Amino acid sequence: MIRIHFTAADFARVRFAPRPAPLQELNAAFMMVFRRDDQLLFGRWRQRLLRSLPASAEPLGDLVPAGAAPGFLDVFSDTLEDALDSVLAARPELVRSEIERVYAGHAAPVPPWIRELHRGDAGARQLIRHAQHTAFETVLRPVWPLVQDLHRAEFTRHALAVAEHGTGAALAGLVPGARLRGDVWEIEAPGEREVRLHGRGLLLLPTFHWNGPPVLADLPGGPLGLTYPAGPGLPLAPDGAGGTGGGTAGADDALAGVLGRTRTDILLALAQEHTTSGLARRVGVSNATASAHAAALRDAGLITTVRAGRAVLHRRTALGGLLAGRFSG
Repeated sequence: MIRIHFTAADFARVRFAPRPAPLQELNAAFMMVFRRDDQLLFGRWRQRLLRSLPASAEPLGDLVPAGAAPGFLDVFSDTLEDALDSVLAARPELVRSEIERVYAGHAAPVPPWIRELHRGDAGARQLIRHAQHTAFETVLRPVWPLVQDLHRAEFTRHALAVAEHGTGAALAGLVPGARLRGDVWEIEAPGEREVRLHGRGLLLLPTFHWNGPPVLADLPGGPLGLTYPAGPGLPLAPDGAGGTGGGTAGADDALAGVLGRTRTDILLALAQEHTTSGLARRVGVSNATASAHAAALRDAGLITTVRAGRAVLHRRTALGGLLAGRFSG
């Protein structure tokens, strides 16, 4: 459980990142790459991505010897160059302490360039910059327009939630299992962590390459950064790759490979609003099957369900529309 303690000033300083952060999205993508669960959804994507990474990106693996990345890689700048410059300019004492933290108890030998980085060598920092740059170009550049589209949709959703229900309700509804108890925001996550903001405020950043618990960046001198999974965390694909974006049968098949055929048919059918029975007739399944698949799509943030009298109406969300549009044109 993560518990974040707010002051009155902190509630006034909750901000939603207006644009995606290239290096944080890259960090999220790498976290997902090196997980071993959800192989049905992510296995092929992980294999393809690892095969495509150039050798110049390999130093990034040395920075994460045991699955925990050093904090100086947490950068929320919304342009790639600014983000790379921020890592390059990280305070030497922060770099040293974070290297010591991630390598504590690690049995394997420390790579020579990591020792040079610990000593403050400028060349070692440039090695990180080059590794991050080439990794971004390989992993994220092809899908960055989609990340930007998804971020705008999530930004709009959050802004509407704050406008209609207030900051507290928006925080409680941000991720499944979150709740606000007085001035403490509780978020379901492994382990126990208590964070007191003391007036620093909070910066919220959605990520579209991660479906695990929210990740905190608790660095001195700024607001607490919280990167949270938005939507289903599906592997993203660029236009023209893997049959996406062309409106062909292959495009639908690509989406079906992730969601399953029936859920794909339902998502595509919800370009127009449908009742449960209408969806069942449209895709050729029973009402109970349509209802179960609609519930899964709703839990993933791809559709909404509202009751209108005796009828239940299903609509695609902005995220669902963006996903369907990218795969089916």
